[in-house]
Amino acid sequence: MNEPRTPSLEMLWEPDDAGRSLEERFGFSEARAAGRWVADTLHEQWGVRVDSCERIVMSGGNALAWVGTRSGRLLAKWSVVPWRFSRLTEVARLTSWLDECGLPVSAPVPARDGRLQVEVDGVSMGLQRVVEGDLLDTAEPAHVRAAGVALARLQDALAAYPDAARLPTACEPLPRRIAGWLDAHAGHLPAAARDALRGLVDAAPPDRLRRQLVHFDFRAANVLFAGNEVAAILDFEEAQHEYRLVELARAAILLGTRYHDWGPVPAEVRAEFLAGYQAVCPLTPVEVTWLDIVLLWQAMAMVPPGDDPTGWGPSALSQLTRT
Repeated sequence: MNEPRTPSLEMLWEPDDAGRSLEERFGFSEARAAGRWVADTLHEQWGVRVDSCERIVMSGGNALAWVGTRSGRLLAKWSVVPWRFSRLTEVARLTSWLDECGLPVSAPVPARDGRLQVEVDGVSMGLQRVVEGDLLDTAEPAHVRAAGVALARLQDALAAYPDAARLPTACEPLPRRIAGWLDAHAGHLPAAARDALRGLVDAAPPDRLRRQLVHFDFRAANVLFAGNEVAAILDFEEAQHEYRLVELARAAILLGTRYHDWGPVPAEVRAEFLAGYQAVCPLTPVEVTWLDIVLLWQAMAMVPPGDDPTGWGPSALSQLTRT
C-alpha cells in the first residue's frame, strides 16, 4: 500500500488549534499518522486501497477524512464518543434505506463483513462515496425552491421508515414546549415579543399536528447541489421524532447557515423555500396557523443575548410583524 501523503488539518467550526485537537481528541501526534491509520483501517475493514489522504476535518469528537482511491474519492467519518456508537449504526441503516428508496443521500459503503458502521480501535467508523456538488446557495431562487421540494419528499419518505422507533421518539406537545422555552430561555428578548408569542400560542387551534421521524438539520451546510438539482442531503446524525412543522420552520429560519457566522436569510428566501415545500405537501389551514407561530418561535430562539452581529434580532422582530 502506498504511503498516503500528509493530509491537511481543519476544524469544521470550532476556533481550536487543529493539530492540538487531533492529538487531544483522537490520539494522533501528527497528521501523517492519522492519515496512515485511516488508510490501514479502510484496507483492513473495507478492502479499500487508499492512494491519498487529502484532508481531515474535525468537530467535537468526530472527524472526517477525504481519501483518494482507484474507484474514486471516498469519505471516512469516525467518532470517539462511545455513547454515540449505537446511534451512528442506526443512522447508517436509515441512510442506506433512504438510498434504496431513491432519495438523494450519501449512502454508506458496506465493510467486508457487510456492516455499515464498524467499531474498531475504540472508534466507530463509516465510509461513503464523495458526492460532488456545491452547497445550497440561498441567493439562487432555484436552489431554494428545490430545497423546499426536497425536504417535503424526504419527510414523506421518513414517515414510512419501518425502523423509526429505533431513533429518539420523545416529542413534547408544542404549546408546552414553547411556554417552557419562553419561561427558561427568552429573558433577554423584548417583553412585547415574548407576550406576543405567548398570546399566539394561547389562541392557536388544538395541537393535532403530524409527528414523525425527521432529519432536523436541514440547511445549507447539509444540502449539496449539482446545477439546480439536489445532489445529496447530508448528515442525518440529528434525526429524531419531531413535528413536521417544527422541522420545516427550523429549516426555513436556518436555511442559509453553514459553519461560521450564522445569520438569517431574507423573508423572500423563506417564502420561496416554503412555496417549494407546499408544492409537494400543501398545508392545512390549521398547519398554516401553527407554521406562523413556529417560525416566530424559531426566529426568536436564534437571537443571542448581548451582541447580535449577524442580525437575528431584527429578523425575528420582522417575523413578528408578519405574524
